[in-house]
Amino acid sequence: MTMKKPIIGITPSHNKQSEEIEMRFTYLRAIANAGGIPIPLPIEGSTEDRRQLVETCDGFLFSGGPDVHPFLYHEDTHINCGDISELRDSLEMELFKLAMEAQKPILGICRGIQAINVFMGGDLYQDLPSQLKSSFPIAHRQPYYYTTPSHYVDVVAGTRMAQIAEGQPQIAVNSMHHQGLRTLAPGLTATAFSKDGLIEAVEKADYPYLVGVQWHPEFLCAEDGPAKNLFASFVEACRK
Repeated sequence: MTMKKPIIGITPSHNKQSEEIEMRFTYLRAIANAGGIPIPLPIEGSTEDRRQLVETCDGFLFSGGPDVHPFLYHEDTHINCGDISELRDSLEMELFKLAMEAQKPILGICRGIQAINVFMGGDLYQDLPSQLKSSFPIAHRQPYYYTTPSHYVDVVAGTRMAQIAEGQPQIAVNSMHHQGLRTLAPGLTATAFSKDGLIEAVEKADYPYLVGVQWHPEFLCAEDGPAKNLFASFVEACRK
């Protein structure tokens, strides 16, 4: 008898002007190649709808996209903050709470790690180029396509991320963001850092599986071991 594949709900981006939801195929392919069935989630719905989605799905991927509204971490909007979607913020905030209550595995990518940090009580740099000072400014929004890594991150030993990185103290990642984690939320552990001190990965040690990364492993996982391991570990957690 063939083992059933885990169903992974993926949060979509929302275009406020066209009222369309959007999703890169790279997310779907990465989950499918790791042995899961990816399902894009609806942007609107009642609490009961979302509760049913949490019962139906075996895990959730909080994907990349536009900025989280600064009001959610009690800040005015910085002049260089980007566009936001109230509908997406609302979906992800409620879905995250319900998924946590149900102890479902969670993976956050780019915006996803930022949203998780905000929902758990942390905050963000609204604009890294103007708020994070460094003697060597790293291109967190890289000038070339995302299948090529652009900088390194140092991995914290003894963490789940260290296992995903196969024990390597440093791995190469890609980068396409202008915001990032500033104050780490209570309950989260930082597990990777870029050379300018920015938190690049987090996990929650006392939870079945909660991992967030600031980079985009879905563009790298065809050939990159740690990126492939990340999706494999997430999908495996969703089988349990």
